[in-house]
Amino acid sequence: MTLNELLEWRDRARKAMELRLGEVPPSDPGAPFKRREVLICAGGACVSCGNAAVITAFRDNIAKRGLSDYVKVVETGCVGCCDLGVVIIVMPDNVLYRKVTATDARTIVEKHLVGNEIVTELLHTGENGEPYKSPGDMPFFNKQLKIVLENCGLIDPQSIGEYVARDGYQALGKALFEMDPQEVIQEVLASGLRGRGGGGFPTGRKWSIMAAAPGPEKYIVCNGDEGDPGAFMDRSVLESDPHRVLEGMLLAGYATGSHKGVLYVRAEYPLAIKRLQIAIDQAREKGLLGERILGSDFGFDVEIRVGAGAFVCGEETALLASVEGKRGQPRPRPPFPMQSGLYGKPTMINNVETFANVPPIIRNGGAWYSKIGSPRSPGTKVFALAGKLVSTGLVEVPTGTTLREIVFDIGGGVPGGHQFKAAQTGGPSGGCIPAAHLDTPLDFDSLQSIGSIMGSGGLIVMDETACMVDVARFFMEFCVDESCGKCPPCRVGTQQLYHMLTKITNGTATERDYQNLQELCNVVRSASLCGLGMTAPNPVQSTIRHFREEYEAHIFNHRCPSGVCRKLLTFSIDQDKCTGCSLCARNCPASCIEKVDGLKKYTIDSSKCIHCSACFDVCRFDAVLKV
Repeated sequence: MTLNELLEWRDRARKAMELRLGEVPPSDPGAPFKRREVLICAGGACVSCGNAAVITAFRDNIAKRGLSDYVKVVETGCVGCCDLGVVIIVMPDNVLYRKVTATDARTIVEKHLVGNEIVTELLHTGENGEPYKSPGDMPFFNKQLKIVLENCGLIDPQSIGEYVARDGYQALGKALFEMDPQEVIQEVLASGLRGRGGGGFPTGRKWSIMAAAPGPEKYIVCNGDEGDPGAFMDRSVLESDPHRVLEGMLLAGYATGSHKGVLYVRAEYPLAIKRLQIAIDQAREKGLLGERILGSDFGFDVEIRVGAGAFVCGEETALLASVEGKRGQPRPRPPFPMQSGLYGKPTMINNVETFANVPPIIRNGGAWYSKIGSPRSPGTKVFALAGKLVSTGLVEVPTGTTLREIVFDIGGGVPGGHQFKAAQTGGPSGGCIPAAHLDTPLDFDSLQSIGSIMGSGGLIVMDETACMVDVARFFMEFCVDESCGKCPPCRVGTQQLYHMLTKITNGTATERDYQNLQELCNVVRSASLCGLGMTAPNPVQSTIRHFREEYEAHIFNHRCPSGVCRKLLTFSIDQDKCTGCSLCARNCPASCIEKVDGLKKYTIDSSKCIHCSACFDVCRFDAVLKV
């Protein structure tokens, strides 16, 4: 395929997508039905919600009503509002329906596609009950700026033609025929793009170092080993727009003199792996991977390597060891991977989101990108919103957007009348941000100043029912499980930190334990071999910094202010509310709940209570109290 053939293909592909791209031709007044496309989210969340049955139901009902020549069903990538799945959007009407079932499919076909009537009961509604017709009406969407996610939820991720219709591979054509490799690097430098994997190293500088590395054989590696709890940004991009990541890797290869690429993806992402392989096969078939791409002298090919799911393999040297078939353990640096990486050759590693930013930068210019977001952290950032929020899912906002805007404007705030308490950013390597810092801009430098990090983009919101000591213990347990065990500070230190946090949540810690906890955090941070151990103390240190009173309540008062740590709780039964149903007694594993003499009510013998909370969990009348 030549560049001219690619441009002609783009024009034909745009014509085929005219309903979605807003280039709608005049309606045929003689047609019995309006031309439409039903976009059904086929991202991971909607797949888990049963979208296969919804897709089948739409196709069956469309065929039964004789609409097959007028209505096309398209399986897209992730729309973003993951808590509303299965999500469908009817185009060109731009109407979003949420939580659609197979039964609802027939209703939408009959009312909307045949009768031209919006099914209002399937629209998402705001706090005042007012229905939102289109995604742009929803607060979840209207404060976002999509660059990385601009195709997600719009195109079929298994169609290279639909990617080309959205200017796919145009940046590659521009680079190959209008720019030399150094000019490509200069545009990336001018953009100010920083690595989106968590470290925030300037991408253009990394590319410059790689281009200067000697030797004819170099590797480009895409790090898709996304392991943070609550993070699903890279997975969604790989599932929804795989060709975009491939194009970013191709541009990196051309700019740095590399001809081989490796996509490292964890095995827990089977849908992403499947769609990536389809994309690679399609690109090869069209001559966009392989030798003499678009008729140029540049050749580049990509292969997928599947990781076993070790969190430590997100660290670049451990990742490379895993690709080589070795145990995924980090090694000391130097030499750095760009000096001696995969198979001893110079190797450059960027994550999925970083590569996905590159094609629009080359198409539109680095100056365009540098004007978006924060001056020192330009562009946008994709976040996976999870936890105690009205609306959860995948969002993309300009860097520098405040935490308050994301939590309350996009996420809809904390549900159930509860109060925001903290947000965890950066996963096990990050920190907890309290309500006092809600107006902190979310960029690399601002987050570091308050003891957290951007990380890869996981953002977990907690309300006042969360115990911050227990939160720190949860993340430390994760680090203990995921430590590769190579260096003692991480292998032994995280175990000891977890043990101390457990003592605090059990009410058996002393003031000396509290001092040891803080001292050991500094040792583990400074002495560990890789980023896992170096950042493992972050959740502990940030919670001590912002929620010190909770630690002191556990240690000195033997009390959990949030009522989470069971060993510190006292259970009792309110005699006025007890109905005598005996459900609590029948579920008590310690047999410490007995009938009150002469009454059909129950009481708890606290001397036998093991604080398991079974009685509290099963009581239907709010008669069991915990203090």
